[in-house]
Amino acid sequence: MTVSCRTAQPMKVRALDEGSLFVNDTGRFFLASDAFAQRLHDDALSQAETDELRLQGNIIDPDDDFSLHSHAYGIAERLGGANSLDYLILVPTLRCNLDCSYCQVSRAGVNQRGFDWSDETLGGVLRSIDELATDSIKIEFQGGEPTLRPDLLRTIIERCERFAHKQFVICTNLQNLSADVLSIFDRDDVYISTSLDGSIAMHRMQRTGPLTDAFLDNLSSLTARYGPGKISALPTLDPRAPADIDEIIDTFSAFGLTSIFLRPINFQGFARKRHKQSREQDEGWRSYYERFVRRIIERNWLDKSSVLEESYFSICLRRVFQPGADRHVDLRNPNPVGVDYVVIDYDGTVYPTDEARMLARSGVIDLSIGDVQTGWNTPERLALNEASTNQFDPSCTVCAYQPFCGRDLIDDLARYGRVDIERTETEFCRKHLHIFDFVFEPIYSQDPAVRYSLAMWLRLPAIPEQLGVRIS
Repeated sequence: MTVSCRTAQPMKVRALDEGSLFVNDTGRFFLASDAFAQRLHDDALSQAETDELRLQGNIIDPDDDFSLHSHAYGIAERLGGANSLDYLILVPTLRCNLDCSYCQVSRAGVNQRGFDWSDETLGGVLRSIDELATDSIKIEFQGGEPTLRPDLLRTIIERCERFAHKQFVICTNLQNLSADVLSIFDRDDVYISTSLDGSIAMHRMQRTGPLTDAFLDNLSSLTARYGPGKISALPTLDPRAPADIDEIIDTFSAFGLTSIFLRPINFQGFARKRHKQSREQDEGWRSYYERFVRRIIERNWLDKSSVLEESYFSICLRRVFQPGADRHVDLRNPNPVGVDYVVIDYDGTVYPTDEARMLARSGVIDLSIGDVQTGWNTPERLALNEASTNQFDPSCTVCAYQPFCGRDLIDDLARYGRVDIERTETEFCRKHLHIFDFVFEPIYSQDPAVRYSLAMWLRLPAIPEQLGVRIS
């Protein structure tokens, strides 16, 4: 729903339990009583109310160039496009030493041949790195299990020495902790991403294959060696039977890990066949998610020695207060593919996202946009980018959360096989309507425990008196 008055910019409205949430095109927002909402709709605001909205940037004087330019700048900042390529997801091998039922990738067996970079593919990757016109680079090594080829990791890392700013993330199951791998981990610019599936019992059940117990010893060893800041871990949960909330939090806290990114099993790779229910999430999962965040808030207030967070909630929270300020690809709008980041697979094929790679590997749909030898400025990439924004979608244009939300066409293709499905009928839309509704609940809470966690998640130096504007 959208409303406007004579001097106000059009504002979108979302009915919440606390009142009506108004959001304009720059992402500025306020919560209003029903009486105020009616006066705004009737263009019957008092001068004091009009002045208050003007001060917030929700009313623009057409004769005030500064206000007009400020509003236009706010929209442009929110819609900031991708710049030059500086983020590569590289898959040096598809082989893996585990066999997990929820694997998103459809990995190859550890002893299979033909699933590592060839010399030709490695050469193409190195040329691509050499041609980057940027002074900063981030490279994420995916798999398979990338630590099976430490020689390839080291070759890529050493080729990036010319960049002023560089960061490498190795996504690993931590089964292989050889001296060669450790020497790579020891670099200050290398970070480790792994999976810790809730409780220890749940992790053992889901991470199937040889040597799974080695993970726990290796994770303990690495957190002792480096501290938690170098290591992140993500739990993958079966939404039908997720682990006990306190068990998950206690397990992560025991390793000194404070960021927990709750992930229900993804409808990708082997999981499409083995966990067909993962196509959609139900109210049971959404209720679990809310209880999880609330429990973290309680624990943060009781023990301020460390600050726990559910990572995606924090990302969405920061989107509300800084629309367009981050590059999280689920929420970018527009979200062009093959511009500032690409995925280069084990055979040199280039994909727009890691999820697109998984779809191709599973035989669902080929969403490749080129290859490392000939490039990826292709008709396939241009075709995908025609649907890379929510800016003109009929459902999104009337949604209050449009300034904070994004477009993930790969997710739509994975779940429904098409990109033109009604937005409100998609899991992406249902998920984010729920999360943003949930985000605004604590924003307007007066509970000091809630305000404390939100301030910490927003990286504020102190707890504010209030986070959101409320108008009676």
